[in-house]
Amino acid sequence: MRERRDKVNYYLDLAESVSHRGTCLRRNYGAVIVKNDEVISTGYVGAPRGRKNCSDIGKCIREEMKIPRGERYELCRSVHAEANAIISASRDKMIGSSIYLAGTDAKTGEYIANSNSCSMCKRMIINAGIEKVYVRDDKDHYREIKVQDWIDNDESLEGVMGY
Repeated sequence: MRERRDKVNYYLDLAESVSHRGTCLRRNYGAVIVKNDEVISTGYVGAPRGRKNCSDIGKCIREEMKIPRGERYELCRSVHAEANAIISASRDKMIGSSIYLAGTDAKTGEYIANSNSCSMCKRMIINAGIEKVYVRDDKDHYREIKVQDWIDNDESLEGVMGY
């Protein structure tokens, strides 16, 4: 008899599948918001509707400028997976929910080590009322983050960059 996939990895598998729609040349993430065992919304990395994606124009401005990950997102053409999932859901359904994130390097396809939401997405997750964030580290391992920890340990007070 085959072993049944645990529920967290099931939702992370969905997030990883969603990430394959991503259009970023650096990193592709998928996000799935779940409440009461029901998928509320999904999102992936891509330019705003109607604008050309980096994959369409064949370049990344942040990469050309050698900007490290986690910095200068105002120069990025894309909307992050977390933001796209939040935009597509109603707040009343997100209150008390969990968001599942899976991301890979767009060039190598490898999972991104110590991945986390950027500071902008953290703020959106907090305001959306999401309680837990699950981040995939590899095919079977993940971290669970309580959003309250982001509120209690506000890195923006120290000017910490990146994620």
